[in-house]
Amino acid sequence: MSTTTPAPVQAPRAGRREWAGLAALMLPVLLVAVDGTVLTFAVPSIAAALTPSNAGLLWAVDVYPLVLAGLLVTAGSLGDRFGRRRLLLVGATGFGVASALAAFAPSIGWLIAARALQGVFGAALMPSTLSLLRNLFLDGQQRRLAIAIWAAGFSGGAALGPVVGGFLLERFWWGSVFLLNVPVLALLLVAGSLLLPESRAPQPGPLDWTSVALSLATMLPLVYAIKKLAAGTVAPLPVAAAVLGLVAGTVFVRRQLRRPVPLLDLALFRSRVVRAAIGANLLSIAAFGGLLLIGSQYLQLVLGRSPMEAGLVLVPGLAAAVVAGLLAVPLARRVPVRLLVVVGLLLGAAGFAVATQLGTGTAVTTVVLAFVLVAAGAGLAETLTNDAILTEAPAERAGQASAVSETAYEMGTGLGVAVFGSVLAGVYTSQLVLPGGLDAAQTGAAETLGGALDVADGLPTGTADALATSARAAFAAATDTSAALGLVVMLAAAALVAAVWRSPRN
Repeated sequence: MSTTTPAPVQAPRAGRREWAGLAALMLPVLLVAVDGTVLTFAVPSIAAALTPSNAGLLWAVDVYPLVLAGLLVTAGSLGDRFGRRRLLLVGATGFGVASALAAFAPSIGWLIAARALQGVFGAALMPSTLSLLRNLFLDGQQRRLAIAIWAAGFSGGAALGPVVGGFLLERFWWGSVFLLNVPVLALLLVAGSLLLPESRAPQPGPLDWTSVALSLATMLPLVYAIKKLAAGTVAPLPVAAAVLGLVAGTVFVRRQLRRPVPLLDLALFRSRVVRAAIGANLLSIAAFGGLLLIGSQYLQLVLGRSPMEAGLVLVPGLAAAVVAGLLAVPLARRVPVRLLVVVGLLLGAAGFAVATQLGTGTAVTTVVLAFVLVAAGAGLAETLTNDAILTEAPAERAGQASAVSETAYEMGTGLGVAVFGSVLAGVYTSQLVLPGGLDAAQTGAAETLGGALDVADGLPTGTADALATSARAAFAAATDTSAALGLVVMLAAAALVAAVWRSPRN
């Protein structure tokens, strides 16, 4: 009697409806990514209109990513339990309302509250997009292509933020950068209701509200502490926040290990692939965000470009990220995924090596080449690491896996801005040599390159030239040092992936 081995079951391939659903899912991805960078360019207009304190203005910028990152794990688990499409549509509605409130904010307190609401509902949007994608595309190759498009939306949104912000701020009031969200989210509500199927875990179990509280008590203080401590703010409040987050996180982990149906299944982290992918995600996005910070300041303050012109210079990098992400799909059929991720990270390292030359010249082409290399590397690595995290996780845990990936992205973005910004400011301050004759107010204003150039405009010619020359030289040294840090970070990420990522399939 002979036996035959049954052929493996072929996963069903997505059709037109699923690809149309992906188009709908790109709307919130683009918006959340744009919102992460667009406000930076509206800060001067907001300061002039609302006359906030420095602390108030800082909170208006920081509260959105802080709340967003803090709620992602909880939101991903809620989607698994109550429905991912339902959570997406609730998030879209709330994000649209919060955007309208921010656009017409009469005071800085109102704006901070509206930005916090954007963070709450943004957390509901993002894990839902990636987890719905996991359930729309069951075929592995199609899913990898869909994730490449999804990742391109993130990279594109981050790069488009300065362009969109510059365009709107040159023509309308500062609230227009928020009001743009409303019609796009209205379209998402219609398209999502028609094109996206509902999905949830088949046996989700009851929601553990104690774990929800512990998750918030872990993430919110930790994200806040990381942003402040990485920026060089060693003060009692950030230190206390870090201690609180670590203690709550320890209790959270122990509770998840004991629960039959945990809020976050820690088994996800047993996979070496997942751990390596999360680390590569965090470090590559931190470096990408750091270069965006360095490049935008260099273009505006050294080369004299307007915000919109500076954004347009970065568009080739956007195109490179999209192309690299899409090329990841055919390449992964022939080349081990782990090797491709390492190549992507090394491309980023090459981009930072180019950026270390910014201090020796003023060529726009240097900025373009550096950003193209880093963005291409991020596009290649992000596509494959996100696919690896989703593939390793069971379908019923898609929301949790998406939330873990999104948390790494958000924390990486915050770390990149904080660390690179801190290094940029610290080296600039240490290298700056002030000419004699400045009063206390002028000395304080010169602590940034933009401030120094503004002060120089009101000084006698000789003193002005000395201050401007010293400030530009100090900024050049700071740029080179920050770029060297990015080079080290990308090489470390590549070494991490090469050492940790072990999977027979990859």
